[in-house]
Amino acid sequence: MERPGYLHIAAELRSLINSGEYRIGDQIPTLPELADQYDVSQTTIRNALALLRNEGLIETRARAGTRVRERPPIHRMTADRYRNKTGVPSTPFTRDQGIGWSEYRLDKMFERVEATPELAALFECEPGEELLARHFVFFDNDTPSQMSTSYVRWSDVEGTPVADPIHEPWPGGTRAQLATLGIQVILIRESFTCGMPTDHEAKTLKIGSGVPVLRYTRRHIAQDGRVVEVAYPIVRRGDTTVVDFDIPLI
Repeated sequence: MERPGYLHIAAELRSLINSGEYRIGDQIPTLPELADQYDVSQTTIRNALALLRNEGLIETRARAGTRVRERPPIHRMTADRYRNKTGVPSTPFTRDQGIGWSEYRLDKMFERVEATPELAALFECEPGEELLARHFVFFDNDTPSQMSTSYVRWSDVEGTPVADPIHEPWPGGTRAQLATLGIQVILIRESFTCGMPTDHEAKTLKIGSGVPVLRYTRRHIAQDGRVVEVAYPIVRRGDTTVVDFDIPLI
């Protein structure tokens, strides 16, 4: 079956952008010009450009036309990002992003919830156990770059600074927080999936609906074997995130 015309046009324009023929900031030809070039209607061109806009490749501004959009830099998530080797204030997110503490901002909202069957399975606890849900949006120089909901057991944090959002962001992140409660984390387990963003994810991260996202679940496991924190899910834009890890064989 032949592809719709707008998909063919979008593929050609995408190739021109990815090859560098259209560089960042370059103006894309106007609707009439593209319609004449491809001998199609302007509606077909609009559909092609809408697809590229949703993929984050182009942007349209009033009186500025349609231009190739600047793409965020690639960020590499390494397996040792949970270890702070520098001794300066940081979290796994700031180490992922390669930014300093002053460039980091965090939006947060805390609430007490009961563990759903899905969360109970992740915590290895009974459904209905009280948890503290901490909803975060992470900013890199005012750009929303990551979102997550982190759950901790209410019985662990009740009445402590960890339960008060005024102390966020906390240097060292969750592992450092739990250490102040006498909880030693000895294992962090993560599992990754990817997919297209929900409307809420796309709006929060300010990405097009055609930009894939990386979602992962993280569990902090204490020395006594208890799961003491579950982040479910952590969401990042997938087209600019590379997950790096080593596999020692000897």
